[in-house]
Amino acid sequence: MTLRNIVILTGAGVSAESGVPTFRGPDGLWEGHRVEDVATPEAFVRDRVLVQRFYDARRAALAGVAPNAAHRALAQLDAEWRGELLLVTQNVDDLHERAGSRRLVHMHGELNRALCTACGAAPEWRIALSGNPPCPRCDAPALRPDIVWFGEMPYQMDLIDAAISACDLFVSIGTSGAVYPAAGFVGLARAAGARTLELNLDPSAGTPLFDAARHGPAGTLVPAFVADLLSR
Repeated sequence: MTLRNIVILTGAGVSAESGVPTFRGPDGLWEGHRVEDVATPEAFVRDRVLVQRFYDARRAALAGVAPNAAHRALAQLDAEWRGELLLVTQNVDDLHERAGSRRLVHMHGELNRALCTACGAAPEWRIALSGNPPCPRCDAPALRPDIVWFGEMPYQMDLIDAAISACDLFVSIGTSGAVYPAAGFVGLARAAGARTLELNLDPSAGTPLFDAARHGPAGTLVPAFVADLLSR
């Protein structure tokens, strides 16, 4: 089988090795908050200040973490792979970019962007939103984190679906395999005739759907996978 087009999905397990907290802990809380209180449109309407401060703190914390070996290996693949490549991340941090990845889609948005609910602008944003600053384009005090919350549609799904439907290899790295629509990507890839591979710390809810699975730390598995792929 000729291998030319690759789609890679990354999740919280990749950034966790850099010290970025995963979305939901075993107790159902995220950094002491119920997900329903900080990651839904209803939460933003109910307590705008709490939500803005929560994401301000997460944005500020990004300065204290760095890309790990998995991020760097994927950036190397991006730079050296001569076929089509799309890296789809569920993560909202900027560690893939800092490692050097360019063929990249943030399906759940980005911490370092704001979204204006008045005009739709999505400017880069690295300072606090909790002070209710005006939008730099329309001047309305209507900025929120540019994060896809529960109940909202992920970004660039048409692009992602088209890439998966045309890929020869689909790889899922560091994801739970339980949250849709990302959990359905492996089925779409298999229907298109692609080979499928899971790289994850432990078996996930979606492991049985993959042609092959390797389990262990992303910082070990991903560089080995990339080195093997580039050596062919």
